[in-house]
Formats: sequence, C-alpha cells, structure tokens
Amino acid sequence: MNIHEYQAKELLGRFGVITTGGSVCGSAEEARSLADKFFGAGEKKIVVKSQIHAGGRGKGVFKSGFKGGVKLVSNPQEAADVAKNMIGQTLVTKQTGEEGRVVSKLLVAPAPPIKKEFYFAVLLDRAASRPVVMASSEGGVDIEEVAEKTPEKIIKESIDPAVGMYPYQARKIATGLGLRGDLLNQATKLMLGVYKTWWESDASLLEINPLALVEKDGKEVLAAVDAKMSLDDNALYRHQDIQAMRDLGEEAPLEIEASKHNLNYIKLDGSIACLVNGAGLAMATMDIIQHYGGRPANFLDVGGGASKEQVTAAFKIILSDPNVKGILVNIFGGIMDCNVIATGIVAAVKEKHLNIPLVVRLEGNNVQAGKKTLADSGLKLITGDSMADAAQKVVKAVG
Repeated sequence: MNIHEYQAKELLGRFGVITTGGSVCGSAEEARSLADKFFGAGEKKIVVKSQIHAGGRGKGVFKSGFKGGVKLVSNPQEAADVAKNMIGQTLVTKQTGEEGRVVSKLLVAPAPPIKKEFYFAVLLDRAASRPVVMASSEGGVDIEEVAEKTPEKIIKESIDPAVGMYPYQARKIATGLGLRGDLLNQATKLMLGVYKTWWESDASLLEINPLALVEKDGKEVLAAVDAKMSLDDNALYRHQDIQAMRDLGEEAPLEIEASKHNLNYIKLDGSIACLVNGAGLAMATMDIIQHYGGRPANFLDVGGGASKEQVTAAFKIILSDPNVKGILVNIFGGIMDCNVIATGIVAAVKEKHLNIPLVVRLEGNNVQAGKKTLADSGLKLITGDSMADAAQKVVKAVG
C-alpha cells in the first residue's frame, strides 16, 4: 500500500525526523488560508504540492495544460491561483502513464531556502534478505539516473535486522555525504529516525528525496523536504492507523474489488486473463503466455487455499476488464483442492454467461474430481495437459 507525502511525513514526525511540515487541503480557499497562516508566521516562500501516488510531480503537466504539480508561491493569492489549477485536474508524470492521476489534495508547506540536496532511502534488499540504506550527495533527481551516470556517488549500508541500524553506520553514511560537525550529529539522528520509521511501520520502501540542508531561523538544518513510502500489505493488520491512510481514489477499481476478497490482482494491458494459485506460478504463467505470442491481461493469484466464493469473485473481476479476450486458468493443487477451483469456475461461467475462450489446466490435489466437475458441467472449455500446452491453446484461441 502506498501513502501520500503528507502522510509519510506524519509518520516520520512520530519518530523524531525533522520535515518541512505543512498542512493538507482540498480547495483553493483552504490553500489561501493556509498560505496566509504561514506567511503570517514569517515564511518568505510557500510550496503548493499535488498529492498523488507518483513521483515526478514537479515536472508533470496537467491535461488542462497547466505545467508543474509542485509550485513555489510568494503570497496567499498566488497559492489560491495555483490551487485552482491543480485541484480536480489530471496530472501526468513519467510515473503515472498517459492516463495521469486526478489531484484531490494539496500539501501547503513552508519552503525555506535550500542550500544542498541529498538522497536517502531505506528499502529491502531481497537478494541479501535484509534492509539496506542508500544515500547520495546527488539529491532532488532520480536515483536511477545517478546509478546510471555516477554510481560511485551512491552509498549503501546493509543493516542486520536483528539489531537494527547502529549509530556508527549512520555516521559513516553522513561522513560519506560530506557532513561534519553539528550537521553530522543532525544527520545521524535523522537517519536513525528514518530507519526506525521504516522498521516500525513495516514499510517496504521509505525514500527521502530530497533530504535537504535548509536555512531555518538563521541556522542550517537537515530536513525531509519530500517523502515517498510504501507499506507491506501483509503487515497492515498490525497498523490500523496506517490502514486508515489508504486512499482508494489512487487505486484501480478492479484492484480495490480484488482486495475485498483477499485476492492479489494487478491489471495489465494484454488480452489474456490469468487465474492462478501462487505468485510464482502466476509469474511463470504470464511469462509463458508472452513466450507463445500472447499478452497477459492481469496478474491474479487466488492463493493456496481459495474458496469457491473467491474463485467466483476472481472470474467476475477478470470479466470486468473489457480488454480480456480469453482466460487461462492454471492450477497446481498442493493445499488447494482442484475440485474447489472447478466448482468456482462452473458457477462463475454460468452466472456470467461466458462467451470468450476458456482454457483450464488442473494438476495436483483432487485433480480427478476437479476434471470430472468440469466435464459434467456442459461448459464449452478447452483443457490443457501442461502449462505450455494450455498457454499455446489460449493464445491460438484468442488469435
């Protein structure tokens, strides 16, 4: 689950991380009021930032023609004018795709002078099965760009999850960024706070870009100017407060419906839908469809112990995608009972009056009963003897 910048900053604040703060609003008048408050408190510049689950907002362009999802303003009226051009409009960035995202919330925040920008992030190193901290003196730009052009400017520090991030590791990174004296102490505290936020929130990614050296009340202060955070869905049951931050308006409708039935679904742009049990098998199924010349329309993992109701719901979600021209069901029953899948298929097909090709490959636990259920159903379907056979048949059937 992704959350907005203002929500990520709220979580960072709980663990003592200094941010540039700000308040969220949903209208031009609210933006004016907030800007008036900040200017009244002595701020010289205010930033108005579109809140969507995508990066590249500053360089984004609204479909209305207005350029920039992040704007610096010098007075309350300017803040209101900028907000009018953002609220309710669709912002297109390099991460949203051509469809863009509708902006419904804005973050209005102080914009103190920035003297230097850094990059700092905590994420999971899946190859090493442990957290890794990444930092760079090149902040405010895509880390992928830095990795490609100047990889030597990226600092990495692997963290032992049993003990967490040590202060000496934070000092080592801060020193590598060229920070000394009081800034070294500030950076150490901030980095430890960011790591603790990541760990305690069960996050998969927490990215501060930029982490900036700003001038505040005549002093140099390290602060998180921006924050991007992704949470592990499997751990959300431990965080009711974070669950409440979920913004359904930022998620695809079919993915929202799938989550209601505990199904792992991601919509793609192909024409062959997949219904599979197990994430690894689902990935392999998508690959083999592509290998034989087709294009998968989705990733859909019903899990190892799906019920008839979940299978029926999965079919309904698949068939709600108008791009789907054929369906491949690929089940390898371990814990899963193949007959449960077969019963769900029959129920869903009869209810939805399926009129597109359906290819089914069943193998494993109680497979004979599952095949009999399908054979006795009277449904028009194609059976596959193996995954390769089933993939070739569905690609051919779709044409």
